[in-house]
Amino acid sequence: MFKAIRISILLLVLIFVVLSTWLSKSRSTDWNNSLWVKIYPINADGSDATKRYIESLDVRTFQDIESFVAREAERYGVNLSRPVRMEVGTPINEQPPALGRTPGMLDVMLWSLKMRWWVGEVTDNQDDIEPDVSIFVRYHQAEGVYLLDDSVGVQKGMFGIVNAYTGRRHTGRNNVIIAHEFFHTLGASDKYDLGTGQPLVPDGLAEPDRSPLYPQRYAEIMGGRIALAIDDAVIPKNLDYARIGPLTAAEIRMSD
Repeated sequence: MFKAIRISILLLVLIFVVLSTWLSKSRSTDWNNSLWVKIYPINADGSDATKRYIESLDVRTFQDIESFVAREAERYGVNLSRPVRMEVGTPINEQPPALGRTPGMLDVMLWSLKMRWWVGEVTDNQDDIEPDVSIFVRYHQAEGVYLLDDSVGVQKGMFGIVNAYTGRRHTGRNNVIIAHEFFHTLGASDKYDLGTGQPLVPDGLAEPDRSPLYPQRYAEIMGGRIALAIDDAVIPKNLDYARIGPLTAAEIRMSD
């Protein structure tokens, strides 16, 4: 009898989680109301310089994400003046659980569960009402190159983790990556080769009908980069050089 009761409770919990996930996805992509996207800064390298930069952040830092989504939504016929509303939370002093370099399926599932618990724990004291999407941006002192595969967006849980660089000159590219991971939380898939980072043809190109095909002028947001040649691509310097392609628009229900 006790075993049957325990199984029944677990099944009810599972049904609740599945239903909750479905409702969140349905609401987040009906484009009837503004989506509340909250940015939580994290000092990833622990430096004083990064701390000072984080203290300088405000909603204007991420304003072009709002503008980008509004522009592209209008292009696909969405009648909503402000599809996304950005907000900046107070800094998070705890690092998120690490996924590892070469995780297996079980590792990913366990990490996802840990992350969902972690998200609730670190935001509980500042979110009386939970945002629709939570994006944790881990800031580092600027060095090296931008790598999209260092960031992640998770639909089940509606959260993203972005690795970004400090400094105003990096704001535009940071916002491109934040937007990319944000669309992952809505169900959009990557449209670039995971080995090379090169946008896939045709869905990873903003202008798949352009002649000649290369160089492209814009990046498809889930393709991640502007394809300059068949084997060369760069992350756009800001969202003015990004577009939402037809397949991505369909995945997030921005178009039929």
